[in-house]
Amino acid sequence: MLEKERISFGSKIGVIAAAAGSAVGLGNIWRFPYELGQYGGGAFLVIYLLCVVLLGMPVMMSEFVIGRMGQANTAGSFRKLAPGKKWWLVGLMGVITSFLILGFYVVVAGWTLEYIVQAVGNQFSAKDTATLSQVFTDFSTDTTRPLLWMALFTLFTASIVYLGVKDGIEKSSKFMMPMLFLIIIALGIRAVTLPGGIDGLRFLFQPDFTKINSSVILSAMGQAFFSLSLGMGCMITYGSYISKKNNLQHTVVEVTLLDTLVAVLAAVAIFPAVFSLGIDPAQGPELVFITLPNVFAHMPGGYVWAILFFILLAVAALTSTISLLEVIVAYLVEEFGFRRHRVIVYVSLGIIFLGVLSSLSLGVWSDVKIFGMGFFNLFDNVTSKVLMPLGGLLISVFVGWKLDNKEILNEMSNAGTLKVGYFKLYLFLVRYLAPVAITLIIINQLGLGKLLGFE
Repeated sequence: MLEKERISFGSKIGVIAAAAGSAVGLGNIWRFPYELGQYGGGAFLVIYLLCVVLLGMPVMMSEFVIGRMGQANTAGSFRKLAPGKKWWLVGLMGVITSFLILGFYVVVAGWTLEYIVQAVGNQFSAKDTATLSQVFTDFSTDTTRPLLWMALFTLFTASIVYLGVKDGIEKSSKFMMPMLFLIIIALGIRAVTLPGGIDGLRFLFQPDFTKINSSVILSAMGQAFFSLSLGMGCMITYGSYISKKNNLQHTVVEVTLLDTLVAVLAAVAIFPAVFSLGIDPAQGPELVFITLPNVFAHMPGGYVWAILFFILLAVAALTSTISLLEVIVAYLVEEFGFRRHRVIVYVSLGIIFLGVLSSLSLGVWSDVKIFGMGFFNLFDNVTSKVLMPLGGLLISVFVGWKLDNKEILNEMSNAGTLKVGYFKLYLFLVRYLAPVAITLIIINQLGLGKLLGFE
């Protein structure tokens, strides 16, 4: 595709909303709170914020630089910037990563729709934790209901991407991101006004640094990396839609701030309520689908807040699935010349197929194992523990060691019209800190940390 013909986002607000929407997802509202709860609250938060600045932002900038310089999909951008080399395989890996992530992500996203319906039907009331746990188990292992919700969520995602970059992705993001913030702020205000809610805020914002060990640091690095949707091609693809007039430096800062703010606000909305009812803050992944329904059932006005929370969760999931699908669609359209609308239909059917495998692996196909894992856990582990961090590692090496420094500076400074006073620091972080940190994340994610003496 010729550079002058490439579609771009229509406004700066559209860029921020779309990119922040890509970053904001279940990782912020589902994974971040339970990671924070399991690793000591405030101490984890401090390390996480440092990792966002020193690791997340440089890698995000690198992805935007690749995309805007290449003016193509994630594989095409690498091919244009390193012609005749095999670096385009890094971009292809991002496409595969996005496809596999969607294969299990749409299942969890579908659960949010089920829980909106349950919240509207006031089905959390008069149920204790054991009952709610059984309700979740019965639903998630069911053969039909999760599949219907998964397919419906995939349809929502495809419908928005079908409308295109400007009319679909940009317009929907400009609507959904403000809505997401309004809901999460309202939930946070309600939570902190609960009796005993102040203890939840202390847990979050009064760090106990004696709890910091290598596991906390590595987990915080991993969460910072995954929360910003790095290593899967989303930011490269969206970067290719960013106008040459936009300030990439401001975009990275603003997207990072919004993403981090959502994660912190989610914790503010959850932990005061958890402490108010005397619930263990170190609950794991079940925090959202089991523990919180129990909180809402005992909270004054909990009926309304439960509905708002699961709408929030669904919106956050949708903004991420849109960007993941666009990575795949842009690649197939630009590399093979397929018609965009047909690609969206066929890819969506492929995602539904993977979603069926993932969902059934939690129930009737739970005995079907590959490398000792069901399909859901297989897709999750392969992407989060291998492909995403490996993609981020290779992106850092490519920008830090392959691209010409002058070309990078030219892109970041909009052809010399903007100051980039921290450029040497950026190069140091991308060349040295990011590769080392991401390598440690991979080692930790693969469960090999003990071999290196990690606690």
